[in-house]
Amino acid sequence: MANLATWMRGSDEKYFAPFLSRYPQVKVWNAERRKVPIEQVNGLLLTGGPDIAPECLNQPVPDPSLIEKDVHPDRDRWELDAIKKAIERGLPIFAICKGLQTLNVAFGGTLRLDIRGHNLPGQKTHDIQPLRSDRQTRHRFKKVNSSHHQAIDQLGAGLEVESWCATDDVIEQVRLRDYPFALAVQYHPERGRIYDELFEDFMSRVGNSLKR
Repeated sequence: MANLATWMRGSDEKYFAPFLSRYPQVKVWNAERRKVPIEQVNGLLLTGGPDIAPECLNQPVPDPSLIEKDVHPDRDRWELDAIKKAIERGLPIFAICKGLQTLNVAFGGTLRLDIRGHNLPGQKTHDIQPLRSDRQTRHRFKKVNSSHHQAIDQLGAGLEVESWCATDDVIEQVRLRDYPFALAVQYHPERGRIYDELFEDFMSRVGNSLKR
């Protein structure tokens, strides 16, 4: 059985359950609830959550009011360490929303601390935000959902932009260059019906890592 490491809020489990239940051969270890044997896992799933704590960022925060009050430094430190260990072992990584921002920070990138127009109520679970994608992007979507107020500013070392918002160029999808599989999306595939291919690609690689 393959092991998948994550830190997932209870409020998000209902969204991920339909996808994860399709892969009974993969055991999910949730660091929010128990200690994760990170050296024994076969993949890393970085999910949504509150803003990254200021002390974990690669930049000053001139206006503290731009950061949500419910930051979780322990989670941020765990995820940054998990990314480092996963990269060292070449494990597949799938990062979603905050996960994309954390992955960017892990590679030295910075964030736009507050943006407009990407967390409107109608966008949270409806795929209405138009995207543009690079021609070489493997997973391409014309429209996605959206629920975030921060985004990538300076891109982390080794990351490449695959897709961006068609109306304001906010980065919505990146991958790690010259790496087997590290995909990060700013939107929420767990909340939609058109994103099965993302989970299928990632979970197949988690299973395949057992064979190496």
